[in-house]
Formats: sequence, structure tokens, C-alpha cells
Amino acid sequence: MLTPAFDLSQDPDFLTIAIRVPYARVSEFDVYFEGSDFKFYAKPYFLRLTLPGRIVENGSEQGSYDADKGIFTIRLPKETPGQHFEGLNMLTALLAPRKSRTAKPLVEEIDASEIPEEVVDDEEFDWEIEQTPYEEVSESALNPQCHYGFGNLRSGVFQRLQDELNDVIDIKNPDFTPAAERRQKRLAAELAKFDPDHYLADFFEDEAIEQILKYNPWWIDKYSKMKAFLEKSQEEENHAALVSFSEEEKYQLRKFVNKSYLLDKKACRQVYYSLIDILLAYCYETRVTEGEKNVESAWNIRKLSPTLCWFETWTNVHEIMVSFGRRVLCYPLYRHFKLVVKACSDTIKILQLGKSAVLKCLLDIHKIFQENDPAYILNDLYISDYCVWIQKVKSKKLAALAEALKEVSLTKAQLGLELEELEAAALLVQEEETALKAAHSVSGQQTLCSSSEASDSEDSDSTVSSGNEDSDSDSEQDELKDSPSETVNSLQGPFLEESSALFIVDGGVCKNTAIQESDANQGKPLASSQPLGVSGPLIEELGEQLKTTVQVSEPKSTTAVNHSNMQERDGRQTPND
Repeated sequence: MLTPAFDLSQDPDFLTIAIRVPYARVSEFDVYFEGSDFKFYAKPYFLRLTLPGRIVENGSEQGSYDADKGIFTIRLPKETPGQHFEGLNMLTALLAPRKSRTAKPLVEEIDASEIPEEVVDDEEFDWEIEQTPYEEVSESALNPQCHYGFGNLRSGVFQRLQDELNDVIDIKNPDFTPAAERRQKRLAAELAKFDPDHYLADFFEDEAIEQILKYNPWWIDKYSKMKAFLEKSQEEENHAALVSFSEEEKYQLRKFVNKSYLLDKKACRQVYYSLIDILLAYCYETRVTEGEKNVESAWNIRKLSPTLCWFETWTNVHEIMVSFGRRVLCYPLYRHFKLVVKACSDTIKILQLGKSAVLKCLLDIHKIFQENDPAYILNDLYISDYCVWIQKVKSKKLAALAEALKEVSLTKAQLGLELEELEAAALLVQEEETALKAAHSVSGQQTLCSSSEASDSEDSDSTVSSGNEDSDSDSEQDELKDSPSETVNSLQGPFLEESSALFIVDGGVCKNTAIQESDANQGKPLASSQPLGVSGPLIEELGEQLKTTVQVSEPKSTTAVNHSNMQERDGRQTPND
């Protein structure tokens, strides 16, 4: 018999079951329903469902068949109109047979009178038995094979497949490695893998990180709709209708084998904790790839989840977050603390959406691992069991798990990687480099400015000196007429005291005899007539000033002689205009 594809939906009064049976003989089919049982038969298809609510036969039931699509549609009235049937999309749970109920205890104590007589040993006890000192027995001796997998229900798997699965898990020889030793080795491996340069590169150059944080996965829209629905109604039972499954996902659900899991309290807690760990890794992967899976997706999920690659066990939610944060900053391409916080927020939203959203994520993980050759074993160890188990979980448990995760506060200091010290040192170095660059740029600008100012000052000095000579000559003539003594003192500075330089007017050209003598002493050719850029009238004025200066400054004994010589020279020479 074949199990057909089917889909369930509901309204306040009816439950609708759509069954796809292509190539079936529609003239021979049978439908049976009573209470929570539903059965359909159309050769070669057979479908048996255990419904989450009760239906009744009252004459209002309806049925139709679409020959083109090969779909039977059956509408069945609810026994209690207005009742909401929860879990209609949990197909694996619906296919499971109804459990038999009995009042007989599952465990019975056998009375001592029922033990066969040959088992009772009445032999006298030997009090002289040899004794040995007490020795501590190691955990490996008491438990030679360590457990792992969903609910710690597996052991001995890697004794046969260790060579094949070395690329899937990080732990070596997991069948004989206790939980405490696994954690020690994991922490040491994370410290060895942490790269400060990679972390600081993502910390300072975070453009790609900010783009990833803006991406909205599918659960963001569903969560917004749920919040809007809660504002209008206080009912929580209709949240599952917000999440729907594709045909491919429904096909995955029909392929799972229904199981019952006998988990004690400790194992049940481990299952819930590991679910958080797996969802965190999945949320990170979905966000950094923006929903587009690639060849690295399977590696990312199992590498970021210590449950999958180290078979880690947990005692509280906080240590799950610490472990996830450390691995995000050690292994994947994008290593930023904001991604850790964002993945936590995404996981809370998924858990609050209920088991339909969680199941949808688990089905996606199952598909990713199934398409990856070495990672498929993780489906057999964890994901397939999770896909079956989650369908029977109460949504209130997942909501409580979301609240526990929401109350966890994670800081960088708690990761044990000295991130705050590393960031502070990097910021200090960055500030020093910035200050050094600024100092270099300022000094360079000052050097350029000083050189340009020096060149400008040289040009301006030559221009200003020529202009000042004109103005000074006129003013000096007026001053000589009024106070000759002041003129002598003022002219002795520039003309007589500085290097004892004498200016001689020869043929309308002003020459500095002191400079010529120094040039001659240095072996440089003398420039006999180098014009200084002054005009003819200025030369005449300077000549007159020199005559007056010489006449006034020289001693009385030689003044008359020099005056007569100057007059004779003036008679012989005529200034050129």
C-alpha cells in the first residue's frame, strides 16, 4: 500500500482533508471516520490519520473528486463547532497509530514467592573472603562507551565509521571520550583557532556585516504578523496557521518513520538545550547567506553548533550562548559580535512562532545535510529524530524556552577571548596613527608654506627696496636741508657702517665696491657695470646725497680738499639721464 500525499485545513465548523491519489480507481474507494480516527482507501493508496480533535457524522459531511488533479476533497463536521484543531501540519504525528490505553502498570514488581526455588541460595556466607583496598574507578571503566545523538540514545556508531566521519565532527574517538573531556578539548581548540587580526578586520571594516544585519529572513515577516494578530486577539492557538509547508517539505514529512522516545528528565532537558544550539547555528547561516544556500552551508551549521560537531551536552542556556558566541568569532567568514546577538534574536522569534516554525527550520537543515555527502550522518544522529519529536511537543514548552533565552544577557567579556582589551588596544593604535598622520601633514604644509613665503619675501624685498629707494631719497633730501646732522647719522648706518660699503656713481651706474672686492678675493669675475634696476633721476639724487654725506662726515682738514676734488669731478662728468 502507498501512503498518498494529503493536506489538512479547517474552518470553525469543518475539517477539510485533501488527498492526492493519481491513477487510483475512483469507482472503488472507502472512507471511514469516527471520533479522532480517519481512514481512506483507494487502491493502491491507504491513509490512516489520528486527528488532534474529534469529528462526527451528522449528514453535513461532503466529498468531491477533481479528475484532472486526481484529488479527493472531504469535508467533515467537527464534534464541537468552533473548536480549533492544533497541529494539522504535523503530518508525521498524524500518521502515527493511536496508542493503546491500559490501566495495567508498565513496570511490575515480582513477588519473592514467584521466584523459582532453584534460584534461592541458602548456602552459608564465607566470612573469610579475601579483601583488597578500595580504588577509584574511572568513568571510562564504568561506561566504556559514551553516548551521544538525540537524547544521548546512540553509542558505538563511530567505531565503524570513524575514518569516514573525520570531516564531519571535530572530536576524535567520541565513543570513548567523556563529556567533560569533550568540553576541555573544544575550549582549547577554539582558543587555538581564534585569530585577532581577522576579528579586528571585521570589527573596523563592518560594511558587509551591516548589510547582513539588514536582511530579513522568512520568520521576520511571520513574527510581525503574529504580533499584529496578538494585538487584536489574545488567542494563541492560531499561530500555527502563519507558517505553511511547501510540497517538498510535506514530502519530507511523509518519509519520516514515526517513533516514540522514552526520555528521562535529564535527557529531555538536553534535547531542548541542543535544539537552541542547532537553531542558533541555522539562523546565523541563513542570515549571512541571505537565504541562498551554498556548498558551505552544511559546514557552517555543524561547525557553529557544538552539539553537532563535539556532541556537547548542556546544563543551562547561558553556556549555550557563550559557546555559540566563541565559535562565531573563531570559525566562519564573518566574525562579529553583532551577528551573535542577531542570531539569538532570530532564534527567540522562531521559538515564539511555535513548533511549526521550528519544524520548518529543521526540515531545511535536514535537506542541507542530506545533500552533503559527509554530513548526512548528522541527520541520522540528530535532525531526523528532531523532526519527528518536535511534532509532539507542546507549544507552551517552546514559548518557555524562548523566554529563558530572552533573559540571557551575553557580553564580550564572558566569551573568554579578551575582546574588549583587544579592541581598546586597536583603537589606541588607530588614534596614534591618525595623530601621527595629522602631524606629518601639518609639518609638510608648514614646510611648503615657509618655502613659498621665503621665495615670495625675496621677490618682494627686491621690489620693495627699489620702491623704497625712490621714496626714501626724496624724504632724505628734505631732511638734509633741514637737519644735516640727523642725515649724517641716518646715512652712516646703511652706507658706512654695514661692511664699510661705498656706492660710487660711475656713468649713471651704481656699483657696490665692497661686494666687488669680496668677489675678487673669492676668485669670481667682477661685474664692472651691473645695473641695479634704478632709473637715471634716482642716480642723480643718490649722487647728490653722497656728495653731501662725504662733505659733512669727513674731517675739517680734508673737507676743503675733498670738496674741491668733487667739484672738479662734477665738472668733468655729467650724469646720464
